[in-house]
Amino acid sequence: MRKRALFVLLAVFILVGIGQAIAQNGRAVLQLQVEGPVTPAMAEYFARGIRAAEADGATAVVIELDTPGGAIDTTQEIVQTFRAATVPVIVYVAPRGAQAASAGSIITMAAHAAAMAPETVIGAASPVGQDGAELDTTLFRKVTEDLKAQVRSLAARRGPEAVALAEAMISDARAVHAEEALDAGLIDVIASDVPDLLRQLDGRTVIVNDQPVILHTAAAETRPFLMNVVEVILHALSNPVLVSILLAIGVQAILIEISHPGGWVAGFVGVVFLALALYGLGQLPANWFGLGLILVAFVLFLLEVKAPVHGALAVTGVVTMFAGFMVLFNSPGTPAFARLSMISAVLITLPTAAFFIFLVFMVLRAQRRKPITGEQGLIGQKGTVRQAIATQPGVDYYAGMVQVQGELWRAAAHDRIDEGEEVEVTAVQGFTLQVKRV
Repeated sequence: MRKRALFVLLAVFILVGIGQAIAQNGRAVLQLQVEGPVTPAMAEYFARGIRAAEADGATAVVIELDTPGGAIDTTQEIVQTFRAATVPVIVYVAPRGAQAASAGSIITMAAHAAAMAPETVIGAASPVGQDGAELDTTLFRKVTEDLKAQVRSLAARRGPEAVALAEAMISDARAVHAEEALDAGLIDVIASDVPDLLRQLDGRTVIVNDQPVILHTAAAETRPFLMNVVEVILHALSNPVLVSILLAIGVQAILIEISHPGGWVAGFVGVVFLALALYGLGQLPANWFGLGLILVAFVLFLLEVKAPVHGALAVTGVVTMFAGFMVLFNSPGTPAFARLSMISAVLITLPTAAFFIFLVFMVLRAQRRKPITGEQGLIGQKGTVRQAIATQPGVDYYAGMVQVQGELWRAAAHDRIDEGEEVEVTAVQGFTLQVKRV
């Protein structure tokens, strides 16, 4: 009887332990954090985090977001990922001073629950073209109506005031702060930090895949889920300054490889940097005419090296490169995050120009340098007389032996020169050096 009681007690402890482990696993919340424009790397990061949360049986995924916006197609991909998730997705616009602008506002509305930190902003989602320019009237209306239909669908569960605000963000580029968004019902809570967010959302019901799900987040364990190295690198390439630097270094390296073939380091670096730069350009609203100007500038620099008169092409190349960087990222309508400041353009252009000016200087120096090999290389060299240069039987000039550049040579001179004296080579005749006393 006692053994049976002990067995039952042990079984109860095991079952309680298993239940606690399951409950603890279920109370976990994965926390993702991202800052910067909406990029494909961000979309993959979100998808990977949601897959991990689903596999671990997490209670929810919290995405701490601070973005100025980004491409519509990437935004649509993120929206589809959120809506297809089987775990609740919570978007939290944070920290203080952060924004969910443009595409970020649509991403926030696509979440199952939305929150903002105090002093944050959401909205201003009017569409622009891929090059940053304003869309023509017909295309703008088509894209705007499409986005308005989407946000109506996403905000419908939040009431008519939230729907009206969401539409105004698309058609009128309206933006609101956290309190205004909460008053309109566009977000669920205003939270000072993630623990405060989880406390406020605890017990709320959200709709996930058309099924009601009650959030149990008050006692949830928060587990950070970070970007991997590849995602960090690719997401960073949405910075116009970084893209410009990669572009400048990449083209320089390629030109070095072309002008001095045989090595592989410069060519490899050039190809990798250009590939990364082109990937970054694909994520930004770039004006490709600017890229053409930059390539013309490098051609001018290359021609400067080979030109008979130096200076004009280099100056033209500097001006062209500066104009190219300014045009590449500063078209009318380009959002602020994708713009390149004038100071940044100058700081990228000047070192690049200085490198090519240095290259021209080295080429000119090499062209003017006296030969150091062959007969011409011997002229002007100094040596020491090893056998006195004097008249020899049967010859009508002074002859002897001198040591020049570590080698012994027959030598001839117009005067007698004694052994040990220093001489300078004035001419080369076959295997005989014409010398004179120094």
